[in-house]
Amino acid sequence: MAYLYLAIAIVSEVVGTSALKASQEFTKLGPSLIVLVGYGLAFYFLTLTLRTMPVGIAYAIWAGLGIVLICLVSWILYKQALDWPALLGIGFITVGVILINGFSGTVQH
Repeated sequence: MAYLYLAIAIVSEVVGTSALKASQEFTKLGPSLIVLVGYGLAFYFLTLTLRTMPVGIAYAIWAGLGIVLICLVSWILYKQALDWPALLGIGFITVGVILINGFSGTVQH
C-alpha cells in the first residue's frame, strides 16, 4: 500500500504545482483551490506512506518523480522547453529513484 499512497501523493503534488502558474499568484479562484487541494492530498498521502517507508526514502522518491513529472507537464501545458543540461539532470534524478527502489535495502518491497 505504501507505493500506492506514494503514487497518489506524487500525482496530487504535480497537479497542485501545475495549477500554481494558472492561479496567477492566487488571484484566480479555481486554480487556487486546485493548488490547495492538490497539496493537501499530497501531504496526507505522504504521511500514510511514512507508516511503512523511511521518510528519507519516501521523500527522495516523491521529490524525484515529482520533478520529472512537473517538467513533463510544464513542457506540455506551458510549452516550457528544457535544455540538455536540464534533461541530463532529470535523467540523473530518474536513475537515482531507480537505484533506490531497485537496490536499496532500506526500501520495504
